[in-house]
Amino acid sequence: MAEDTAALRRVRDSFVRQGAMGTLGAEITHLLPGEVDIGFDWAQGLTQQHGFIHAGMLSAALDSACGYAAFSLMPEDAEVLTIEFKINLLAPAKGQRFRCEGRVLKPGRTIMVAEGRAYAVDQEQEKLAATMHCTLMVLQGRPGIAVV
Repeated sequence: MAEDTAALRRVRDSFVRQGAMGTLGAEITHLLPGEVDIGFDWAQGLTQQHGFIHAGMLSAALDSACGYAAFSLMPEDAEVLTIEFKINLLAPAKGQRFRCEGRVLKPGRTIMVAEGRAYAVDQEQEKLAATMHCTLMVLQGRPGIAVV
């Protein structure tokens, strides 16, 4: 991971506290200001009835990739919350590994917009499985919203 700044360290520190990503066995595989990739391996406990990764699991990883991409651009005293997302499921999430990328499209002081793409990796071939449009809120000075 290039460019070791305080903001990027905050992203890594926050990510390891996220129980959902721990459940997925996910890791940050790419981290730059405004860009985050999250990867995880296929596991039986993450699948739907046909053996594909469940859309909810893929959505969670994409949401985190978009959220952390936005968080990487926020002030030091800020926290991030997703306020809306739309996901398009383009193909079955079938593969040995999955790569979810989040990219900030529009940074802002209160609202940020990001897009995500999820790729299924099957025998080193990537296939676009889903896209996401995500709106995130910059939270500052909010009681009850803090690092746990």
